Amino acid sequence: MVELSSIEPLKVSLTDLNEDMLHAILELVSDGIWDWNANTGFVYRNRGWYDMLGYEPHALENNVLTWENAIHPDDYQRVMMHFDDHLHQRSPHYQTEYRCRKQDGSYIWIEDRGHVIARNANGSVARMIGANRCIEDKKRLLEQLERRNHSLEAMVEERTRELSLLNQQLQAQLDENRKLAESDTLTGIANRYLLEKALPLECERSQRFRQPLSLIAMDIDDFKNINDHYGHALGDAALVHVVESVKRCVREGDLLARWGGDEFIVILPNSTAATARAVAENIRLELSSLPPVGDFQVTMSFGVAQRFEDEQQTGLLARADQALYRSKIIGKNMISG
Repeated sequence: MVELSSIEPLKVSLTDLNEDMLHAILELVSDGIWDWNANTGFVYRNRGWYDMLGYEPHALENNVLTWENAIHPDDYQRVMMHFDDHLHQRSPHYQTEYRCRKQDGSYIWIEDRGHVIARNANGSVARMIGANRCIEDKKRLLEQLERRNHSLEAMVEERTRELSLLNQQLQAQLDENRKLAESDTLTGIANRYLLEKALPLECERSQRFRQPLSLIAMDIDDFKNINDHYGHALGDAALVHVVESVKRCVREGDLLARWGGDEFIVILPNSTAATARAVAENIRLELSSLPPVGDFQVTMSFGVAQRFEDEQQTGLLARADQALYRSKIIGKNMISG
């Protein structure tokens, strides 16, 4: 009879399993499990992940944007810091806690852990797997223990209610102030302040997930002549009409911002230069249906640029602006880049 101690244990590496077999196994796990193929962008999530957030199994897109959109905005930067530390081998593992949005719009606390299991020859991530678990009960228990440590619990609760009401009022005021600070007063679209805040984040996201990012820089041809001939009131009206036309052409997820005067910028996440040129051409054609302002038919010139790897926002903006300048030089109502 064979001694049990002489039997070698079965050793199986995750990288030895094909994806279909691995994902079939993961469907049996109750916790939320995810599997990111960084080379293709495909993210598998098991049934437990969807159940935890109240979705039907596999109801969402299999990409990193699904995960990003679920993270509470106040937790996003902290989560990405931990994620990047592991991707770039500054940390041996990825582990963090954050709030995650459910299908009904509410948030639950989860613990997220992951590990890179394969890298490309250049050291970049090829594949990473991880697990999520709900820690709402843990968070609630900690809150209860903290409350019990207060000798004047009733007074604390009353004060908490008062502070909560005050916080809601302050938050409403902050939201209103933020909207005013980040919106162009004339056109209602994003202003330069919001653009300068959003563009670095999009560049970081493009670098992190190796996704394309493009810009369209554009301004109204001969706009100064419209103001000089017909006054600033008609000039402002023309700006508003132009913005309404442009808004009909930009896509959900794009950011249209007024850079200053008659110049505008569109940020196009996950978009190549070819896609940006197609959007610019749609805008150019849409403007042709605008009624003239006196003797002036309103047109725009466009500059398109796609982000290079490791390029910062200043370089990307400069190249888009240079492409716009070339359009002006070669005849206006043109697209360059």
